[in-house]
Amino acid sequence: MKFSISREALLRPLTLVAGVVERRQTLPVLSNVLIQIEGDQVSLTGTDLEVELVGRTVASQVDQPGAATVPARKLMDICKSLPDQSDIQLSVEDGRAILRSGRSRFTLSTLPVAEFPNIEDADGSQEISVPRGILKHLIEATSFAMAQQDVRYYLNGMLLEIQSNLLRTVATDGHRLAMCSRPIDVSVSQSQKLIVPRKGILELSRLLDDSDEPVSLTLGSSHVRAHTGDFTFTSKLIDGKFPDYERVVPRNGDKVLIAERAELRQMLSRTAILSNEKYRGVRLYLEENNLKVMANNPEQEEAEENIAIEYNGGAMEVGFNVGYLVDVLTVLNQERVQITLADPNSSALLEEPGGGDALYVVMPMRL
Repeated sequence: MKFSISREALLRPLTLVAGVVERRQTLPVLSNVLIQIEGDQVSLTGTDLEVELVGRTVASQVDQPGAATVPARKLMDICKSLPDQSDIQLSVEDGRAILRSGRSRFTLSTLPVAEFPNIEDADGSQEISVPRGILKHLIEATSFAMAQQDVRYYLNGMLLEIQSNLLRTVATDGHRLAMCSRPIDVSVSQSQKLIVPRKGILELSRLLDDSDEPVSLTLGSSHVRAHTGDFTFTSKLIDGKFPDYERVVPRNGDKVLIAERAELRQMLSRTAILSNEKYRGVRLYLEENNLKVMANNPEQEEAEENIAIEYNGGAMEVGFNVGYLVDVLTVLNQERVQITLADPNSSALLEEPGGGDALYVVMPMRL
């Protein structure tokens, strides 16, 4: 294998592909990126056996097609440190990869191409096309609520639900729930529910932009595959049953308050400074046209804040994890937020005033 390519043409796909590669691997070859040359096409593949990303770019000159696997991070760090607009020549000689650029020369170890794992081509049962901006919005509106390392493994991911003319994402860690739906132009015979693992969601989000360009999703029984321009992304699915999220959404709240989103967020962030570091609890005291928020900690330190709100129901006191409230207020992009409560033991429903395409549920805390 021997080819030449500009630094910029190699760096963007390499950076995204290297993001999939884990630093600590059980299999040494998983730390490597697979480089394949066919015609003037260069494809770069990285995988951790759960998620696979293939990026394609074009070589300026190909002297000898072929394939090799080289350490992903080291190759990326070398490319990043070379001057802008550099020309890079990469070749394999005697089982080593040699990278030359200007007066620099780097020799990298390689591992046999045959050892590089390939996520098998799953039977794609269905293919749909979605504008990239819509999918990105749905992921960004809900991904913060995914669990991180929950024993309920099906919570460590995001539910992707496809119905006729509707795409919905749902994430929950058992303490809060985020749900966002958007109409899309697609017809399916029966609704599909896929649980995409956390890492797959975060990597897919990096590939998307806010454009109306389509991303085509192939939905298989055990994999989901996304094609966007020069990238093909594949992720295994989590085999499990996602909770019935419709039952979690409170429907009987009669106490509705509307507040300025940015002001409320800043106020909660300030109050959080003196909350218990472990439980992060704050108390909300609701009264006519005023919301008082209080926090204290084991050192007997206290914070108290008041904010003017639109509210004319009865007085009420309820406790929440302040981090969960701030997370929701961070992703909502409207000027104001509507919070619906029923009683001190029921969850809070947060959404845009009048309801938007996203809704958020936060469970209360006993303080």
